[in-house]
Amino acid sequence: QVQLVESGEGLVQAGGSRRLSCAASGRTFTWYIIGWFRQAPRKEREFVATINQNGGVTYYADSVKGRFTISRDNAKNTVYLQMNSLKPEDTAVYYCAVSHKPWGRGYSKEDFGSWGQGTQVTVSS
Repeated sequence: QVQLVESGEGLVQAGGSRRLSCAASGRTFTWYIIGWFRQAPRKEREFVATINQNGGVTYYADSVKGRFTISRDNAKNTVYLQMNSLKPEDTAVYYCAVSHKPWGRGYSKEDFGSWGQGTQVTVSS
């Protein structure tokens, strides 16, 4: 079992940047595909980005493509989400999770598990 803890909570002005971290402990981190999701008030949890085990392949939701970058440092057991050109609609609780599917086989929240507790990002207009 792997445990995930997100950090990077904060308030950002529109157009600004923020970096989130997802630190893992437990079983071998390099085994896992990691994803970032977010959940805004009164909305479903939605996929944001995912990265494969060695960090060489990534995939993004259309809503964040070109603005967000997912990366990982396996030596530090950490996945990052660099968020640039933030918009008020990016306001949400951001979660990281472990994929239960092979690469490219699923990006819904049902395909992921071992969720962290989430970290709040608020973008002011």
